[in-house]
Amino acid sequence: MKHILTFLTAGIFTLLSCEKSDLKINAPTCIKDKIETIMNNNVTNPPTQVWKWEIDGESYYYITSVCCDQFNNLYNVQCEFVCSPDGGITGNGDGNCPDFIDEIIKILVWEDNRD
Repeated sequence: MKHILTFLTAGIFTLLSCEKSDLKINAPTCIKDKIETIMNNNVTNPPTQVWKWEIDGESYYYITSVCCDQFNNLYNVQCEFVCSPDGGITGNGDGNCPDFIDEIIKILVWEDNRD
């Protein structure tokens, strides 16, 4: 009986967790984990957004920062930090992004709609 309750509780938690994230498109588990971490913190101003960037045949995930003068971060599909394309004091990021050749296709993955 104890195992059944544990299984049901875990199942309900999983369903609620997926429902909370409200993804607009599918994303790697590590990005979903980052979203879940954001959801476990206070709402930011402006609200956090996660975007999928498709560039030069690769996919990246861009996560907006909490606010002013902070870097917005870009991750690869394994959630390894790539660079900060913008933000910071100058607004120009950290200067460490690759030189992308193709146009960046940006797709909204998730935005924090909590009040």
